[in-house]
Amino acid sequence: MTKTGRPMAGETIRMWPYYPDLLSRPVPRYTSFPTAAEFSGAIGAADHAAALERVEGDVSLYVHIPFCEEICWYCGCNTSRSNREQRLTSYLDALHREIAVVAGLLGSGVRVRRIAFGGGSPNAISPLEFVRLIDALTLHMPLHQPIVSIELDPRTLSPDWGMVLRCVGVTRASMGVQTLSPRLQQAIGRVQPQEVIARGTDLLREAGVTSLNFDLMYGLPGQTDEDLAETLASTIKLGADRIALFGYAHVPHLIPRQKRIDASALPDQDARFRMAWNGWEQLTRAGYQPVGFDHFALPGDALAQASVAGTLRRNFQGFTEDPAPVLIGLGASAISEFPEVIVQNEKNAGRYRMLLSQDRLPGALGVARSAADQATGDIIARLLCAGEARVGHERLVQMVGVLAPFRERGLIEVRDDWLMICPDGLPYARTIAALFDPYRQHSPRRFSSAV
Repeated sequence: MTKTGRPMAGETIRMWPYYPDLLSRPVPRYTSFPTAAEFSGAIGAADHAAALERVEGDVSLYVHIPFCEEICWYCGCNTSRSNREQRLTSYLDALHREIAVVAGLLGSGVRVRRIAFGGGSPNAISPLEFVRLIDALTLHMPLHQPIVSIELDPRTLSPDWGMVLRCVGVTRASMGVQTLSPRLQQAIGRVQPQEVIARGTDLLREAGVTSLNFDLMYGLPGQTDEDLAETLASTIKLGADRIALFGYAHVPHLIPRQKRIDASALPDQDARFRMAWNGWEQLTRAGYQPVGFDHFALPGDALAQASVAGTLRRNFQGFTEDPAPVLIGLGASAISEFPEVIVQNEKNAGRYRMLLSQDRLPGALGVARSAADQATGDIIARLLCAGEARVGHERLVQMVGVLAPFRERGLIEVRDDWLMICPDGLPYARTIAALFDPYRQHSPRRFSSAV
């Protein structure tokens, strides 16, 4: 194995050891700490305003478009269909107003270095409306040559989008692919023939996108090892720079639209574990750098470079090389993350519009981050991003009992005041991280499968 985590040419590597008892507990994905399960109405617009006024230096923006032309059955995003023009227009009016209100609270020393558009599907709005959003950000926000990225639905990626993306200067994009198996696409309500994905890839490359991500999933209803291998082979051939390989989380009690998916056809935990391994092995052999526990990137991509350099971070957008300590969310349900507080905007689009019509910040939920929370969050993030964290001798002594099953099986190593996840422990990373989460120890809240 090379220092970058990829197998050497001709090297025979074995599958990760499988211990189902260590994966039986559902755990968060830890895109924040504390997680969204701890959000409450105790944090709101006043906290949001105070945090914005304290911001200094580099920040990143996330702009949420909660609309799609078609709603996929598996999707857990806060999104609805974009088939009512008045609703879409009213939402965009409110979003423009929020941009102005938030910008008015930022100090003169703030520099916006990154802008990410997500959803839903940002291309559920028209290219013209997208340009208007860019104009509003340029007019109100302190932009400093920001890197611009966008999530896209390949099914509705028309040629005029290519022209607009090039003119705006978007260099990073992510397409929701999930699977290239027609049978599985039918099973999850997202039909998009492979030629649609290939056409979208060509369009984005011609538009100047230099870092292209494919979102893929394993653990889909009826999915086989061969289905996943074929999708990965096609993805590699299409030249995706980044790949996010997620395990499908079936939680119909939280996401009612998932009730349309045949739960009896879902692969069991043994099959999911094998698929996760097969994906890791196939992609690393193809030259991709593993990034965290479920992302991969070509060596020249900034995400791979951050992983190798030890500068990888994690936020609500997943693994990232973005160094900004503040992420400001714009749009209904968007989340803003500050060192001392996390604030989520009003989720309901109608109430979100009402608040902005009165020039009121839409922050409605959140959690304060104590010094202890920030220290624990750093440990969890380092375990997930770097595979090791300086925990402290006293804390490790207190946790000797819960760490024992992982240590005895060679999944972790404890050295002085450091905890290191061994190569065999990679699929257990989230479970190991959850041991440090005091909110999870007695919580009845159900999360997704650990693999």
